[in-house]
Order: sequence, then structure tokens, then C-alpha cells
Amino acid sequence: MLRRALFAWLLLASAALYAAPADLVYRNGAVHTIDSADSVHQALAVRAGRIVYVGDDAGAATLVGKRTRVVDLQGRMLMPGLVDAHMHPQSGGSRLLNCSLDYQRLTIDEFQARIRACLQRDRNKDPRRWLVVVNWFQQGMRPEGAMVTAATLDALGTRRPILVRSSFGHSVQLNSKGIAVAGIKRDTPDPAGGRIVRDADGRATGLLEDAAQDLAMRQLAPLSVAENLAASRKALAAMREQGITSFLDAWTDPETMTAFRTLQRQGSLSARAHFAVLIDLDKGATPKSAVADLLEQKSRFDQGPVREAPTMQVRHAKLFMDGVIAAPAFTGAMLEPYLVNKGTAEQPDWQPGESRGPESYFNAAALRTTLAELARAKIDPHVHADGDRAVRESLDAIEWLRTTGQGRDLRPALAHAEIVAPPDYPRFAALGVTPVLSFQWAKPAPDTVGALRDYLGPARYALVEPQALLLDAGARIAYGSDWPVDPLNPWFALKVAVTRTAAPDAGPEFAGRLTAQPGMPRAAVLRAATIDAAWTLRQEAQFGSLEVGKLADFIVLDRDFFAIPAEDIANIRVLQTVVGGKLVYQAAQMR
Repeated sequence: MLRRALFAWLLLASAALYAAPADLVYRNGAVHTIDSADSVHQALAVRAGRIVYVGDDAGAATLVGKRTRVVDLQGRMLMPGLVDAHMHPQSGGSRLLNCSLDYQRLTIDEFQARIRACLQRDRNKDPRRWLVVVNWFQQGMRPEGAMVTAATLDALGTRRPILVRSSFGHSVQLNSKGIAVAGIKRDTPDPAGGRIVRDADGRATGLLEDAAQDLAMRQLAPLSVAENLAASRKALAAMREQGITSFLDAWTDPETMTAFRTLQRQGSLSARAHFAVLIDLDKGATPKSAVADLLEQKSRFDQGPVREAPTMQVRHAKLFMDGVIAAPAFTGAMLEPYLVNKGTAEQPDWQPGESRGPESYFNAAALRTTLAELARAKIDPHVHADGDRAVRESLDAIEWLRTTGQGRDLRPALAHAEIVAPPDYPRFAALGVTPVLSFQWAKPAPDTVGALRDYLGPARYALVEPQALLLDAGARIAYGSDWPVDPLNPWFALKVAVTRTAAPDAGPEFAGRLTAQPGMPRAAVLRAATIDAAWTLRQEAQFGSLEVGKLADFIVLDRDFFAIPAEDIANIRVLQTVVGGKLVYQAAQMR
């Protein structure tokens, strides 16, 4: 009897709650929920930061009270906010403050002119202070094959050390002063997981790959507290404008998390922030001590379950298995050797070389032990694996992990997976591993056509960027921009996922599709950037789709993703971004 009365009371209470006026109602639109049925409705209502209604206009009208704000969508599309499952926001934000090459395809002369202009603007700086140059599209130098060395930068005539960061994040170029300040000599050994590029005489060219970058990066003065805050603000502003309401910082540090925590405490955090702490065994750490350090950072910065207002979570670990498969780095771990030209430029003869890339940065035993420690700590691994050997070795370790009690519950992700051996396609679904893919890479471009095709050969090149192939094999695909490797433009990335084509102004050499692979269906592309990305953060019950009870994280678009020509997806603009029912961005067209 008591149970029946309690049940009746709960029904009455829920009915009263539902009948209360909403804070916010959107009507007369195309509300794409991205729920399990991909249902589309006319209206949505919000109360206290959560969705209380999704349905037709008539139903929404019953929730309109005296203080309800009503927005007429005028037929526009409303959808869940984007969830970026792999980015580097602090690096992206700080690069907006630096000397930038803006990802442009440059000749050597243009490269030098851009950096010379930065030196001129900074002409009163201390000559001991490094000039840091960012967003260098190393693979896109013109003409194809143009190489930058220390001499290229020495010709600028400055006494300052110069460091130029590749947009890919896996190499830096120094001038001779930078080489000297970094302490790099003829007999300096390559660090574990990295390479000091040398000329035929054994002298350092100034190009440092992967872990070797640390030789120079550790010479830089750390960002000040004010600079870190400025970088975080810049990053959040860029995200709001693109409609990103949640993100994973895929390689963080305490300074970054301190800056975001400061903004959160000020009420200025406009996206739900998730952080992955690096697990690095190269500097003497053990799997146990590295995970213990991660948990210490978690205790300092994790703010518990998500709430209506954005907060921070530290629930992921970042591991690197290799570098990048593209030329000139070739630091992706491959099952078969990269090809080398044993002929001439006029009559090339591409044959297998000696290099399959580096040994994986975690050997099998260390990877298993690290994953087991993460499983015990209930921390999900986010693994950088670019080449097919790095992917296979990661899957092998996860397959072992799934046989352990604690390992069954992890949600591992493999980031990038630019090439995967076909026998490994179905393993992603079978092992519950999510490939987190940067869709914008699946187009003809210098870093695919010029930096991959000849070095992989026709059979392997046909498999690069296997987004639809993994999807068809049953994998749950998630989208991650990897910003600032590329400009933050998720709508261009989503267009590429559908079409596998470059921008119209990319040039005739990059016309057409990247290989014969199909693009992804539009519905799958949106799921990858919303609910499936939320799944990697263990937040699919809180956001990623528009359903009653979920957080009111959504965006309004200036055109319908599903109704426009595929190439036009790149031109979509966000008109409003709402997080937890709070308007955090509004374009002029909605005012």
C-alpha cells in the first residue's frame, strides 16, 4: 500500500514538473535529435539547464509561460553541440598568440619572408629569447620536396634562436643558434622515441622528430599564468563559434588544467572540458608511478560528475605508440617497409626500403602493464596509433586486456589510425575500441598525395584514411579535430568525411576524391561528432543527443546539414551555441 502511494506521488510530482513553464523554447525548426532513431522534430524546451521536451510546436506551446524565452527557428536546423574527442586546446589557443605561418603552402622564399616579418615586429626583443613560429605546413612546402634546414633560417640574419613547429606536432626546425642553445652536437644520441635528422656528413640539420623535439622545447620559457589564461580564452572562443560544446584535451599538463579551472571558477568555461594526462615511460617512470602521477592530477583537477554548468573531468590517459606515417618524418610504425625511389626523379623506381618506422614507443610488455594499471585505476586509455603496426600492436594489447577482470570495462580509443591492415578492421568492434579520426585528412592534399602515395605504394595507399571501411566493419567512429594540427574547422572536416574531396581552391593537382574508398553517410558523420564522441567520454547519457533529461547542449545552424549539397557542408555556419541552457555564442544573423 505504501509502495503504491509512493508511486502515485512520484507520478504526480513528475507531471507537475513537466507542466511547469520552460525557461527556453525553440519552435518552428528542424530539430535533429541524433537519438537512436535519428528522429527529427519541430520544437525543443529547456528548464534549469536540461531538456524537458522534444516534439511538435503544439506540445512546446503548453510549456510557454510569462518568463519563457521563445525562439522562432524559422525552419533552421537545431542539433546537439559538437563533441570534439581529440584536440589540443591550449596549444591551439597559444598558437593564436604566436608568429604563425597559418598552415599555408609556402615556397622557401615565402617561408623566410613570413618569419622575417615576425622578427621585424619583435625587433626589440632580447636576442636570447626564442622566436617560436607555429602552424608550419611542413608537408605542403612548394615545390613538392622542398626542404627546410637550419641554413634556411640562418639566412634571416638574426642572433635569436628560432624554433619552427610543424602543424602536425611531430617535428620542429631550428636555426644554427637554436641547435647550439639546445646543446645538440655531432655525438648527441637520438633520444628514445625520437630522431635528430642529420646530413650526409653527420651534422644536425636542425630538424627534430617526435621525442627529439624535447631537446629544444625544454629550452623555451614556460607560458606565464596570464599567457595560459589568454590561450584558454582564445581556445574557448574558437570552440563556441564552431559549435563545440564538449572536448577532450588529448595531452594535457597541470598548467593547462589550472588555467581552465580558473576560468571555470569565474563562470567563463563555455564548453565541457575533459583531459587526458600523458603516460610517458621514457624518462624513468614505471607504469605504476606514471598512473599514480595521473591520479594525483585527477585528485587536483577533476570536478566530479557533469553538471548543468560546464566543469572539468580528468578520466583519460594519453599514450603514444608512434609518430606520423607521412613524409618526411616516416615515424609511423608500419607492418611493411616504406618505399624508396631507387630510380631517378624522371624515371622513378619505388622499391621497399629498410625502414618500417621506429619501434613502437611502448613495447608489448610495457603496454600491457600500463593498460592493466589504467584498468585498475578506472582510467580510459587514449592511444596515438598512426601506422598499421602501431594499430595492430595496440589492438593486440587490448585483446589481452579484455581477458582480465578489470580490463573488460575500459573504453579504449585509438587516435588517428591513418592506415589499418584489413584483417584488423573487425577487431575494433569486436574489442570495443573506438577509432577517433580527424576526418579532414581524408582528402587529396600534399600530406596525402605528395607525402604518402609513392612511399606506401598503390595497394597500401588505397587504404589510407579508412573511415568508411572501419564503419562498415562495425566500428563506432568518433571525430577529433586534432586542432591545431589543422585550423579549427569541423564543418570542413565533416564535409570531407562525406565526400573525401578537398576545398575547391586546393588546386587542380588535388581535384577529385582521395582513393576509391566511399565517404561516410551523413547520419554516421554527425553521430561521430556528437553521441559517439560523447561515448568515448562516458557521457552518452548526459549529452550528444537531444532527449528529455539530457543536458541542454545544442547548436543552431544557418543551413540543414542533411538537405544541402555535400560540398556545401563546409560552408555551414553556427548561429547559436547553447551549453547547459545558457547561450554562449550568437552570430549576427540570429540577433
